[in-house]
Amino acid sequence: MFSGEVQDLGPDGEGAAAVAAGGVLLTLASGQFLMTLDSSVMNVSIASVAEDIGTTVTGIQTAITLYALVMAAFMITGGKIGTIIGRRRAFSIGCVVYGAGSLTTSLAPNLAVLLLGWSLLEGLGAALIMPAIVGLVASNVAPAGRPRAYGLIASAAAIAVAAGPLIGGLVTTYASWRWVFAGEVLVVTAIVAFARRLGEEARVGPRPRLDLVGTVLSALGLGLAVYGVLRSGEWGWIAPKPGGEAWLGLSPVLWLVLAGVGVLYLFTRWELRVVERRGEPLVQPGMLRNPRLRGGLTMFFFQYLVQGGLFFVVPLFLSIVVGLSAAGTGVRLLPLSITLLLAALSIPKFRPHASPRRVVQGGLLALLAGIVALVAALEEGAGAEITTGPLLLAGFGVGALASQLGSVTVSSVPENESGEVGGLQNTGSNLGTSVGTALIGSILIATLSASFLRGIGENPAVPEELSTQASVEFASGIPFVADDDLEATLLASGVEADVAPAVVEENAEARIVALRVSLSVLALTVLLALFFTRGIPSIQPGRRGCGDNHPPGMTAAGPAVTTIDAPATFRAQEVSGDTRRAEAE
Repeated sequence: MFSGEVQDLGPDGEGAAAVAAGGVLLTLASGQFLMTLDSSVMNVSIASVAEDIGTTVTGIQTAITLYALVMAAFMITGGKIGTIIGRRRAFSIGCVVYGAGSLTTSLAPNLAVLLLGWSLLEGLGAALIMPAIVGLVASNVAPAGRPRAYGLIASAAAIAVAAGPLIGGLVTTYASWRWVFAGEVLVVTAIVAFARRLGEEARVGPRPRLDLVGTVLSALGLGLAVYGVLRSGEWGWIAPKPGGEAWLGLSPVLWLVLAGVGVLYLFTRWELRVVERRGEPLVQPGMLRNPRLRGGLTMFFFQYLVQGGLFFVVPLFLSIVVGLSAAGTGVRLLPLSITLLLAALSIPKFRPHASPRRVVQGGLLALLAGIVALVAALEEGAGAEITTGPLLLAGFGVGALASQLGSVTVSSVPENESGEVGGLQNTGSNLGTSVGTALIGSILIATLSASFLRGIGENPAVPEELSTQASVEFASGIPFVADDDLEATLLASGVEADVAPAVVEENAEARIVALRVSLSVLALTVLLALFFTRGIPSIQPGRRGCGDNHPPGMTAAGPAVTTIDAPATFRAQEVSGDTRRAEAE
């Protein structure tokens, strides 16, 4: 509940307020952790889940695709719903829906129930929760503390990516994947209980109505585009893969993405029409004309594109090339999470007035250094230890980005629009992850196939007829497999015992080439991102005396300053020059 006064908390009150603030951030970070954990766990448990519910690996991959699709399609709508019904309520309802989905998934007897529980219910719950988290941080943390708060939230997500294989591997090996989702129900219950402590700004004016036409258009446009990107590995980006789907001679991916862009254009036109008629749009059309918001969203897209590609390539190296288990792969990814958390929390604490633009540029350079170091270290026979140093650097870089970008985007608009910003921010993040994973996956398979086929074609130990047969059978791409699995497959298919080792050796060399090329593309992407950092402000949001750095209508102190008192009651004050106005709930 908000109050109209600012009180001196005193020493005891300050200590209690710190505890209350810590509880608020722990609640929100726990929600973010769960949203990311699911996909990470499911990715390492595909075979076990498929066998348990009587389906195929393709069926589970379909569930994973639909989960990402539902989240991406309804993230903007979820942000608007939070504005309409209140972010705390949207967060709580989202948790309940998500918990119901987790319970349904843990009890799923077949693929249909899994799709209902995981892909649909959990996806819709996440679409309500994630934008609400962004808005609730803005409502509960003063502008000066937001970089650290958003850094903690982003760190929770990155830790979940690294911890997912570890948790999923251990639970799947020694118990059942179902216990992960059953455990999520307990965690969600605790989060809902603590959500009552979350503060929220008072509503001003009548409750806005949900733009149903805009909801359909945004969900359809984003859904088409994201679905096309997610199927690019199977269908190809432009030219259809041999034996794959083709629409008018081109890959369906191209048509789906173009159709999605076309529907999103119609969405923008509709939103302008709603505004002209003095209605309530799903997203304010003028938002993306805000240079600070546009710059922050662009960097979010690049961050998650590179992060998604990195978390795709490195686990492949550790699990397939080195041969680590899922749990072992998770342990080797922890260095990234450690430095990410340290950077995300320590930079705002020790350099609170640092230029966001400089911090983001430094983070990108650290990320670039980590990727380049990993490219240089990759060679045949290299062990898992070569990833430690590069991942420490990359984690610090991602942490530096996380410490600034959330605060930059939210501070670019009035606080009552932070929910919509949360929807846009998470949409950009999901698009970045989808594009990064799909693009790097396509590059990896294409490079692996070209290098392998060229290698066996030039290797005198491999018969010409075997090389020709491989070129025909693997025209659409060669799977990224371990040496032992490939050798067993070759021998089972009748390849002579003295030829199989030569083929395996060529595959091992091609794998390293493919990994290095994929990482090099990520490095080039980071360099490209550096050119877009000019959209990031050079002065911290919320810093007094910096009014020239704020968009029109914003104050030097930021949109709203919220303090937390001893009984965990939240008070908001909007500062504009020497005047103060507060709204009581």
